[in-house]
Amino acid sequence: QVQVAESGGDLVLAGGSLALSCAASGTVFGIRSWNWYRQAPGKQRELVAEIFAGGSANVADSVKGRFTISRDNVKRTATLEMNSLQPDDTAIYVCNVILRDSVAYEWKDYWGQGTQVTVSS
Repeated sequence: QVQVAESGGDLVLAGGSLALSCAASGTVFGIRSWNWYRQAPGKQRELVAEIFAGGSANVADSVKGRFTISRDNVKRTATLEMNSLQPDDTAIYVCNVILRDSVAYEWKDYWGQGTQVTVSS
């Protein structure tokens, strides 16, 4: 069984920084990608950043230049570094991992519970 858990959400002032961490535990045979989404009240869920097994990464235009995604294959974690935070970044940030949880070559989606980021002005 695989579990995905996020940590690092907090209340920060505008202009501040936070680092969110996502960890995948359990029986994992391979990870295809780590993905950070955010869900703000009244808004559609947004893919904020993604990083693939080979290391290539993408971030949404709305956070480009402010957010960075990285991963540690040994520790099986991914980190979303967020700088110059603005009130519009307030949301629940959810980690999604696409991985294999068995010897079968089948990729599956696993989701964390989410972590709250609140940016006050």
